[in-house]
Amino acid sequence: MAFALGIAVLSVSSLTACTTSEVLNQGYIVDPKSLELVPPGSSKEQVLLALGSPSTKATFDNEVFYYISQKRIRPVAFMSPRLVDQRILAVYFNKDDRVERIADYGLKDGRVFDFVTRTTPTGGKDASFLGQVLSDTVGDAGGPTSLF
Repeated sequence: MAFALGIAVLSVSSLTACTTSEVLNQGYIVDPKSLELVPPGSSKEQVLLALGSPSTKATFDNEVFYYISQKRIRPVAFMSPRLVDQRILAVYFNKDDRVERIADYGLKDGRVFDFVTRTTPTGGKDASFLGQVLSDTVGDAGGPTSLF
C-alpha cells in the first residue's frame, strides 16, 4: 500500500514538473512609480522622460499618447502563446500640452473599460479607436490575436 502511494505521489509530481506555464509581456508595461511622475498638469516633455515614447499618438481634439501592452500565456513550452489581456494607457493633453488626465483601458465583459475611473468611455473618435484596437485582438476562431 505504501509503495503504491509512493508511486502515485511520484507520478503526480513528475506530471506537475512538465506543466511549466510561461507569461510573456509585450509592449509598454505600466510602472506605478513612473505614473506618479506624470500627474495632471505635467508637461509633454515630463511624460516622455517618465514613460518614454508612446506606442502611437493621435490627435482628436488635443493630442493623446497611447502606450499599448499585451499579456500572453504559453501553458507548455511547445504550444503557441495565447493572448489573455491587452491594455492601453492613454495620456490626454489639453491645448497647452499639459496632462489633462490619464486612463488605463482594457476589455471588461467585452466592452472597453477605463480601469482608472472605472467607467466605460462614451462615443467619439477616441472611443472608436480604442474599441477597434482592443476588439481587433479577437481572432476568427474566437480567441485573441496579437498586435505584436
